[in-house]
Amino acid sequence: MNTYKEYATTLCYIIKDGRALMLHRTKKENDINKDKYIGVGGHIECGESPEECILREVKEETGLIMNSFKLRGIITFVLDDVHEYAFLFTCDDFSGEMNSDCNEGDLVWVPFDEIKNLPLWEGDKVFLKLLAEDAPFFSLTLKYKKDVLQQVFLDGIRQ
Repeated sequence: MNTYKEYATTLCYIIKDGRALMLHRTKKENDINKDKYIGVGGHIECGESPEECILREVKEETGLIMNSFKLRGIITFVLDDVHEYAFLFTCDDFSGEMNSDCNEGDLVWVPFDEIKNLPLWEGDKVFLKLLAEDAPFFSLTLKYKKDVLQQVFLDGIRQ
């Protein structure tokens, strides 16, 4: 029997005019992402595909409807006893009106080249760099101890 928790999630960076929509996580109780900036997304529900999940999560968190999106990679986050498998998407074709209030934090458009200066998980900088370089589809493993990044593997190769 596994003694760790496994989760499947989605994560999306919505991009427009050289900026990405970031979620500044400030509102949830006991939030592992408290005060950090992340993309939008969430847990995949039972019977839901990653694509169905990201469409639902983006709509719920932002109010936006993604007209097209691209799966860019899979990220394995290992943090103590939690293993999270995240499907990473980008979207640059969307419609609708953005929510003025998100129950998880504040939605902020940030120039892509300034994102690295925000309070981020250290591993997020690795995959954000891959997205900025328009890297081909990748598998990334980020191993943390407490909240400190210990190991990075890109397509199975330690970095």
